[in-house]
Amino acid sequence: MSIRVIAIDGPAASGKSSTAAAVARRLGWAHLDSGALYRAVTLAALDNLRDPGSEMRDAWSPQRLVALAEDLPVRLVLVGDVFRPEVAGVDVEDVIRSPRVTARVSEIAAIPEVRHWVNVQQREAVGTHPQGVVVDGRDIGTVVFPDAPLKVFLTATADERARRRLAQRGDRIDPAELQRESAALGARDHADSTRRVAPLRSAADATLLDTTRLSVEEQVARVVALARERIPG
Repeated sequence: MSIRVIAIDGPAASGKSSTAAAVARRLGWAHLDSGALYRAVTLAALDNLRDPGSEMRDAWSPQRLVALAEDLPVRLVLVGDVFRPEVAGVDVEDVIRSPRVTARVSEIAAIPEVRHWVNVQQREAVGTHPQGVVVDGRDIGTVVFPDAPLKVFLTATADERARRRLAQRGDRIDPAELQRESAALGARDHADSTRRVAPLRSAADATLLDTTRLSVEEQVARVVALARERIPG
């Protein structure tokens, strides 16, 4: 029996998580945001390990990070139909979106051992929800679930993604702020697409969806239509 996974990938602020969550609700499936787990590991490191800028050069070694994630533990918990991140039994969904975590998550996510650990957690989580799971991230269709029956790669212009990110944070949207945020997203894109392990790229069999001029509802409708066409029942 094939896995019931919809893999939604794309760069930062392309609309992955909001689209994936809405698609899951529409289909009656669960939603898993892979980025939340990387952020939870990053939060755990910031709160429990000395900063690697200190004299302890191995403070954030791959072995210590994975051991910390196992011991606290960092895990995904199904709440309703949403997999939420917990650290030491505490729901951290809100705090992992803080600037201090955002500033370091790419660094953590580039570590092969951390990526392997996160991938195992995701596959185990999907196995607990046979109805189906919509998973969003940057390597879901290429690495985590290469056999997913539906893969979607969302894109949007850098300026549009910057506008969305500023609006999401409630920040002022003026030309200077837009330019700064666009540059920051460009740097994140470069880091994600050039990393040695699991770089950001579209799977060969993914459906490319440019969301620059689409509303969230339009994005959701297109993905739901594809799901109903390709994944029976």
